[in-house]
Amino acid sequence: MSTGFDRADRDGLRRGERALVVLPDRSNESNARTTDARLDEAAGLAEAISLDVAARIAFRIRQPRPATLFGKGQVEEIAARAEEADAKVLVVDAALTPVQQKNLEDGTKAKVIDRTGLILEIFGERAATAEGRLQVELAHLDYQAGRLVRSWTHLERQRGGFGFLGGPGETQIEADRRLIRDRMARIRKELEQVKRTRALHRDRRKRAPWPVIALVGYTNAGKSTLFNRLTRATVLAEDLLFATLDPTMREIQLPGFDKAILSDTVGFVSNLPTELVAAFRATLEEVASADLIIHVRDIHHPDSDAQKSDVEQVLTSLGLGEGEEGPARLEVWNKIDLLGGEDQEAVLNEAARRDDVVTLSALSGEGTDGLLDRVGQMLREGASVHHLRLPASDGQRIAWLHRSGEVLESRAEGDEMFLAVRLTPENLQRWQSL
Repeated sequence: MSTGFDRADRDGLRRGERALVVLPDRSNESNARTTDARLDEAAGLAEAISLDVAARIAFRIRQPRPATLFGKGQVEEIAARAEEADAKVLVVDAALTPVQQKNLEDGTKAKVIDRTGLILEIFGERAATAEGRLQVELAHLDYQAGRLVRSWTHLERQRGGFGFLGGPGETQIEADRRLIRDRMARIRKELEQVKRTRALHRDRRKRAPWPVIALVGYTNAGKSTLFNRLTRATVLAEDLLFATLDPTMREIQLPGFDKAILSDTVGFVSNLPTELVAAFRATLEEVASADLIIHVRDIHHPDSDAQKSDVEQVLTSLGLGEGEEGPARLEVWNKIDLLGGEDQEAVLNEAARRDDVVTLSALSGEGTDGLLDRVGQMLREGASVHHLRLPASDGQRIAWLHRSGEVLESRAEGDEMFLAVRLTPENLQRWQSL
C-alpha cells in the first residue's frame, strides 16, 4: 500500500535490506517474557516487512539516556555490530523519541526504526480495504506529527510569497504541521462516516436472528486458521505476524442455530501503538457488539500467559475487561498438537477443570467439533421459555421463531397460533424489535 507519505518517511527502507535487531532490556521494568522471546518477536516483526534480520542483540539498560536511550559505549557497540553484519537498518524494540531516533542514526550511520514505526509499517502493508488504509494513515500521521522533517513537503509544496521564509509568515515546518493537521481532520471525518455505517450494520445484525461470534487473540495465535477451518474460507493464514488486518465475517453452522456469524479481527501484540488502538477503535467495536468473544491462544508458545495479558489490556481499553459487563467469553487453547507427553497432558487436565476453555488444533481440525458444541451451549445459556400468541397468517415471524429458538409447543387456536419457545435474552430482544 502506498499512502503518499510512507515512501518519503522510510528514507530508503527497502524490502530485503539487512537489519540489526536491538532490544533495550530495562532493569526497572517487570516483564513476563524472556529476553530471547522478545528478540524473536522483534525479529518476526522486522521479517513481516521483508527485512533480512542479520543479527539480534540485547543490552541491559539501568538508566535510559534522554539523547540516545542507550549508553555511549552501547551505541558504539551497536554501530560496530551493524557494520560487521552489513546492516543498513537498525530495529530498536522500544518506543523512541524523535531526538533519540535522530541521534542513533547519526551514531550508527544506519536507518533507525522503533517498535511503533515498525508495527505501523506492517499495518500499512497489510491494509487491504479503504477503511483499513485510512485507519493506518491516520495512525501514521499521528505518529509522525512529532517527527517532522522537510521530507513532509511532498504532501504539498508551500509556494508564493516573497522574502526568504518561503511563505507569508509561515516557516516550512509550520506549513508541514498544518498540512498534517488538515489531512488528519479529513481522515477523521471519513472514518466517522465509516463508524456510522458500521453502527447501522450492527443494528441490522441485532435485528437478525443470528448470533455474532468474534475471534480475538495475539497475532499468530492461529485465529485466521481457525476461522478458515470453521467457515471453509480462504483468509490469509501464514506463520507471519499480522498476516491479516482487515476484519472478515462469514456464516458458520452451529448446533441448535440456523446459522451464526463469525468475525475474524486483527491480531494484538504487546505494546500496541496507542495511535493504532485509537485509529482502529471503530473496527474493534465490532468485538464489543458480539454475542460471544472467543479468545484464541497459542498454548504451545512459552509466553502464552503474557500474550493473554496483552490481549486483555486491549479488551479492557474497549471496556471489555474480565469481570466487566459485556459479551460472554470463551478461551480456545490452540496448537495443542504441538505439545507432547506430559506438557500436553497437563494442559488437557487444566482445561478439563474449567468450563471456559476448549482445547484444539485449528491446523488439523482436532477438537473443532467440541468447540462448536460448546459455543452453541454458551449462546443458549440463560434461555427461558416464552408463551407467544400471534396471527396464524404471520408466517415470517413464526418462521423466525423456529429458526432462532427452540419451539417446545405449537398449536392453532382459530386465526391465531400459540407457541411456547425457548429464547436466549439476545434473541428475545431481537424478537421484540421485529
